[in-house]
Amino acid sequence: MRHQSAWLAVLGALACAPTVACTGDIVLEGGEGLTPTVATGLDGIYERVGRDTGVPADLLKAIGYVETRWQMIAGESEFEGRAHAIGLMAVGADVADRAAGLAGVDVQDLAEDPESNIRAAAALLLEAADRVGPAKADRGDLGAWAPAVAEYGRLHDDEARTSYVFHDVYRVLEDGVTEVAESGEVIASLAAHPGLEPDYDYTGTVYAAGTDWSEAVWKPSPNYSSRPSGTAGKVSMVIIHTCEGGYSGCVSWLRNTAAGASAHYVVKENGAETSQLIRESQKAWHIAATYKCNLNSNTDCARNGSSSNNFTVGIEHAGYGSQASWPTGQIEASARLTCDITRRHGIARDRQHIVGHGQLQPYNRSDPGPNWPWSHYIDRVRAICGSTTPPPPGPDTSVIIVDSNNANNDATRAKIELTGTWTSSNSVAGYYGSGYWAGATKAASEPATFLFYLPSAATKTIDAWWTAASDRSTATVFIAQNASGTEIGRATKNQTTSGSQWVTLGTYNFSAGWNKIVVSRWQAAGKVVIADAIRVR
Repeated sequence: MRHQSAWLAVLGALACAPTVACTGDIVLEGGEGLTPTVATGLDGIYERVGRDTGVPADLLKAIGYVETRWQMIAGESEFEGRAHAIGLMAVGADVADRAAGLAGVDVQDLAEDPESNIRAAAALLLEAADRVGPAKADRGDLGAWAPAVAEYGRLHDDEARTSYVFHDVYRVLEDGVTEVAESGEVIASLAAHPGLEPDYDYTGTVYAAGTDWSEAVWKPSPNYSSRPSGTAGKVSMVIIHTCEGGYSGCVSWLRNTAAGASAHYVVKENGAETSQLIRESQKAWHIAATYKCNLNSNTDCARNGSSSNNFTVGIEHAGYGSQASWPTGQIEASARLTCDITRRHGIARDRQHIVGHGQLQPYNRSDPGPNWPWSHYIDRVRAICGSTTPPPPGPDTSVIIVDSNNANNDATRAKIELTGTWTSSNSVAGYYGSGYWAGATKAASEPATFLFYLPSAATKTIDAWWTAASDRSTATVFIAQNASGTEIGRATKNQTTSGSQWVTLGTYNFSAGWNKIVVSRWQAAGKVVIADAIRVR
């Protein structure tokens, strides 16, 4: 199934890590249990803030897309000494009080209200413009805002500021971008500005290829030490992290001696670039936890008490643990990298050897967050490496699973058919297979139909799988039909709950031939119905 961009806004926040002081007056609550909420129609908000403040709406949109891809993130502190980010525009917690005061909004609203967050960001840009430009007479010129954009990024060196301006914000402005929610509604749209050039002095370096992975660029960090000798230092796991910020800032911070932290790799949001900062033969400082095998399915318990840095490779991903979805390009680039690491070091490609930071350091970290697509990610690593998980012994051929992606189905006995407009997505984690279909509720007979073939009449129990989120229908109707099209039963399910598991619909008497489970979306508008997979047993 092709990935359909569907960035969601999370209204809530991850708590500040216990070892990192929360900056400002914002109190953030929430965590792994957060349910994504769709935030659409941001264009009007950006236009209104632009008119009110004089900061071009398209500039605000570009920064918002670069920082969070238009999601109301709630950053936590991945790196000590680096303030976490808040909301759609990733306003720094260290400047949140000042930004709110300048914008005339309540500081708490920065984490909850997209418009307040955008207004705070506009206020910071205006403050920067008064200091570094553009002058008031030039503020209608998008290119003239580049010095203020560089200031907004809060980066640590000239090269990082240049990358943020030229390769991030102004690249988006030049190319344009549109994001669409699962419901089919536009989240935001930015028109392209071909040939736009930032009024900023370019500072850059041509980097060599990565020392261990040929697709990476080598941007060395001083923050490393030697691995222990022998088996104690043998690389045997890969740890997945999130930067809690954008790519340029993440790379810059981890190359800063004062940071006292690093990772072996950082993967850009769109997967277009991956930086290698530390050789895999060296120990990067990416996880502040001693290993405890009880946190990892009792795997490799002989390492208990050893620093997890000793035997792991760390991969940071630009983005946030609280974001609701992960770009396909980034996941693909990361999966290629992880495949390469596991191949060279002989690491098993499973969830006990490819692990999350929060899994091994749960007391103050949660990355890569609840919506990292673990099942899909491991599948991609295996597929790229040409390996698969061995099938269980003696599979039950009487069980039929009909996936939302016909490429995953046995065409002789399982398929899906769609009527009307459905959106292909893998935005909310926990889907079956490679993604799912999302359809907006409407007064029309435009269902998704799962078909399965039975050589003879049989009584079968039907289970359904979906991804749960707060925008889902609370009364999705599943209709069972026999091969002649006669309804033989139906079930109504609440898709805001019970996600990422098999949920029993009922037991029905089916006939020989192609039987159906029809997923209806004939309801009042405003919700989303999910067609992911069904199981016949």
